[in-house]
Amino acid sequence: MAQPSTETVWQWLAEVPDPEIPVISLTDLGIIRNVRWDDGTLVVTVTPTYSGCPATAIINLDIEAALAARGVAKVRLERQLSPAWTTDWISAEGRDKLKVYGIAPPVDGTAADGTLMKRVDRLTGRSNLTIECPRCGSTRTEKISQFGSTPCKASYRCAECLEPFDYFKCI
Repeated sequence: MAQPSTETVWQWLAEVPDPEIPVISLTDLGIIRNVRWDDGTLVVTVTPTYSGCPATAIINLDIEAALAARGVAKVRLERQLSPAWTTDWISAEGRDKLKVYGIAPPVDGTAADGTLMKRVDRLTGRSNLTIECPRCGSTRTEKISQFGSTPCKASYRCAECLEPFDYFKCI
């Protein structure tokens, strides 16, 4: 098999779903940082969503399996921890997919640049972020718990449609 272009590899990786949120791909999530060839070995650089993410091992196996299925014999995964992953790296398409799936995407621009801390009352620790319900679009929502179905999500409830939903926390 001829060595596929890195553009082709990126397309293949765009088909690999996140194991915790299968509606979004690893590239939509923004954790695939680089793809390059090094003397016949395909090197894929991955930044986990956080250092203790329980899905990291599965993600690595899924990447290797997807590339092996396409005929790539030699793959090396490199873990890149700096710069740390941020929810700002989630693509616009990924945010749309999260919303359709019923997960409120992170509020744009509140993660990497420290803006989030500017939106938190330093005395109460409460955030003044407006989280939109992914089901009905209402902004009349309330946080139920800082901890949702996975460590990267918080539990919310909509005061309009009364449905609970996850919010993908800003990191």
